[in-house]
Amino acid sequence: MGEGTVGVCLAGFGHWGRNLARNFFQLGALRAICESDTARLEGIAAQYPGVRTYARYEDALEDNECNAVALATPAEQHYPMALRALEAGRDVFVEKPLALDPDDGMHMISKAAARGRILMVGHLLRYHPAILKIRQLIESGWLGKVEYIYSNRLSMGKIRREENALWSFAPHDISVILALIGHMPVQVTATGGAYLQPNIADVTVSSLLFDNGTRSHIFVSWLHPHKEQRLVVIGSKRMIVFEDSRPDNKLVAFDQKIEMRNGNLEAGKVEGIPVEFEHEEPLRRECLHFLQSVAARSKPVTCGEEGLRVLRVLQACQRSLQMGGEPVQVDSRAMLRVMNM
Repeated sequence: MGEGTVGVCLAGFGHWGRNLARNFFQLGALRAICESDTARLEGIAAQYPGVRTYARYEDALEDNECNAVALATPAEQHYPMALRALEAGRDVFVEKPLALDPDDGMHMISKAAARGRILMVGHLLRYHPAILKIRQLIESGWLGKVEYIYSNRLSMGKIRREENALWSFAPHDISVILALIGHMPVQVTATGGAYLQPNIADVTVSSLLFDNGTRSHIFVSWLHPHKEQRLVVIGSKRMIVFEDSRPDNKLVAFDQKIEMRNGNLEAGKVEGIPVEFEHEEPLRRECLHFLQSVAARSKPVTCGEEGLRVLRVLQACQRSLQMGGEPVQVDSRAMLRVMNM
């Protein structure tokens, strides 16, 4: 490979891995696919000409044309597989969550730093043009002070055994909320219910409290009659709603119309105003950002440290969930201003 060329080996060719394969191939970076289920590898030669296939991860890591690894494997495999790739001198993109334990996440970050490798976590929404537009509106002051954010991520979706709905659905929303507010929360609470499998929550509601008074909540469920992906940001001047599950007008803003009438606060009816944003596949932007970060040796937006902050919030929510909704303080080691947003 020439200097600056990035060759990616994708590990995991399941539902999401196929999407990563498509994007890395279209970007000219896909060199190999590793998948232990050999039946999934059938047809790859025709679909992705020139891309090699491996059934064993050890063999894939010996491919000298791959200087980067993208992991789309089950969450419990992220830590050991990423560590092996880093030790082999590969840059690593790992799907969310970064790991299942913050200590493992810290080890991954330390290993990447020691080896001079890029470590990036797949928090897809951070690359969504609508989220980038919301950040722009917040930074410009157009929305006013952010006072409250809530997120609903609901579906009758794939039921997992290795992780609950909190760990499966909430990482994206936590990542976005931290970026929009710009701080870690000081305290979280979480409640939920396990209805299909013992001790694996199908539904959770997590509340985050920030030291500037801002609050947020995240409602996730894979036991819901219809798909809903909604993020609502309440500002002191305006509100904005992002509904990714809508076919059009996905981003709509509302003016605050709160007036004092006869000694009472009354909310006037307001019409939503569609907000335009670029229409580009978020996953393509995410994959391209990884390739650019590797080529330039620059820290990604969703770097390992950002993934660790999300892990710490997830861990605190999980503890609260296990304690029946008791408030949990977020680890003091994570009380740093969110950087690289």
